[in-house]
Amino acid sequence: MVDVAPALLVVSAHAGDFVWRAGGAIAAATMRGERATVVCLSYGERGESASQWLQGKSLDEIKAIRRDEAEAAASALGAAIEFLDLGDYPLIESPDAVSLLVDAFRRAQPTVVLTHPLTDPYNGDHPVAARMALQARVLAQAIGVANSDGSFPTTDEIIGAPPVFFFEPHQPEQSDFKPNVLLDITDAFPLKQKAMECLPAQKHMWEYYTSLAIRRGVQVKRNAGPNLGLPVDTKGEAYMRYYPQVTDVLA
Repeated sequence: MVDVAPALLVVSAHAGDFVWRAGGAIAAATMRGERATVVCLSYGERGESASQWLQGKSLDEIKAIRRDEAEAAASALGAAIEFLDLGDYPLIESPDAVSLLVDAFRRAQPTVVLTHPLTDPYNGDHPVAARMALQARVLAQAIGVANSDGSFPTTDEIIGAPPVFFFEPHQPEQSDFKPNVLLDITDAFPLKQKAMECLPAQKHMWEYYTSLAIRRGVQVKRNAGPNLGLPVDTKGEAYMRYYPQVTDVLA
């Protein structure tokens, strides 16, 4: 792996997921000058675009709307974005889809990966995305695994073993989501808010994820220092780390 500079890869089942769940982490990374790439497996055209269906839009029109929204949101966060257009409701797990994700991993050369948790009883597309992301991460490390075009990777294309963090699902208690990483996104939150406002097809989510950032921000402060009862304006996001942390210092 030639490029060892910090690089974030976010695998998102639908066009809005990366904004609600990981917009702060993405913005924080790009604010530090790091590369960030979002891979949207679908546009969320069938299951997460009710407002557009109710307006009588066609499937192709809705896909175009959601693509434009996601591109604007990624731009607000400072990230690049790719669309695999695999369809949603249901998103189908397949070898071809995983192969396309292997390509994306090798292009992005991530040092950190964010995706959905493996359990979500309210949206089967999310755990499908997580399973394919985890499989692609492993396959992308193997020089004997071909790219989707049948060519074999060079030593520069294979990836290392980036840590994977699951971002918070919409109903965490029902998804067995027990965060063990709290990320301070206070400085990055204005960019996350700007990105959320690029998604008017899901405007009902804006207030929910603003409130969630405030609640997780309280937990950031409670886990980072003394509780003096002073007012704070910290914003946070919650994550679960999937693989063990490798370190020579416990902190």
